[in-house]
Amino acid sequence: MNNVKNTFSIKDLENLSGIKAHTIRIWEKRYNVLEPMRTDTNIRFYDLNALQKLLNITLLHDYGYKISKISKMPAEKIPELVRDIVSNKSAKSHAISSFKLAMMNFDQNLFFKTYETLLSEKSFREVFFEVFIPLMEEIGFLWQVDTITPAHEHFITYLIKLKLLVNTEKIQSKEPTRTDKVFVLYLPMNEIHELGLMYLNYEILSQGYKTIYLGESVPTDSLKDIKKYFDNIVYVCYMTVQPEKAEVNDYIKNLKEEILDENSEVWLIGRMTENMDPKSAAHNINVFKSINQLIENI
Repeated sequence: MNNVKNTFSIKDLENLSGIKAHTIRIWEKRYNVLEPMRTDTNIRFYDLNALQKLLNITLLHDYGYKISKISKMPAEKIPELVRDIVSNKSAKSHAISSFKLAMMNFDQNLFFKTYETLLSEKSFREVFFEVFIPLMEEIGFLWQVDTITPAHEHFITYLIKLKLLVNTEKIQSKEPTRTDKVFVLYLPMNEIHELGLMYLNYEILSQGYKTIYLGESVPTDSLKDIKKYFDNIVYVCYMTVQPEKAEVNDYIKNLKEEILDENSEVWLIGRMTENMDPKSAAHNINVFKSINQLIENI
């Protein structure tokens, strides 16, 4: 395989479709729904067309079509039927599949077309929660099991960031209507997973607050600088993989000593907060288990 994948093992197909490899083999043997290619050593592999067909078959199967019936359909009938289902039932799973195909093909047009279709039926907030969050969770898994490359992940993440930026810009030009506090959003040093923080920025702005978005890999000294300009600051820190497990409590201790005072708070979110010692808690340190929970407390 090349550095950028365009052929896939049967395990890759399992990871991308959710259909067990054993079941895919049965579907191949019994119903001839896929025709794998073979290496010189007789190992199955598949191309993007096979992946697209399997994702379409999976959608039909999820909506009650028996594999025996799907296998007898003309090849052109399957995508037609999928389009009908999507237009009638707004299938979230199809949107996620389309975004995955866009990622695998580096197909910007498919991404934008799928996004615009979703946006004709849903708000941006619904698209983000119902589709983009599950998609990014799947992509994280696919990267971990080596089904996709970092190039795929960066490509799709960049396109989602574009949509976040466009929607954020629409509300950022308005004057804040709530002035009792200012939110400073940042990622700790060496943390680069920015999508969740970008979405929180959008939500906080939507609720009328002023935000100062500092982005990724921010040193503590930069947070101290903000205190020279604003009072009543809420620092929002998203910790996905940083600080490392053994360093989380020292990091929070440092925030307490260097940043926190009677006019400021720290809101923490992200997977690494699970490693906090309960003794690190304080009246002005809040930990949130999800984006939804944090939004409810704005």
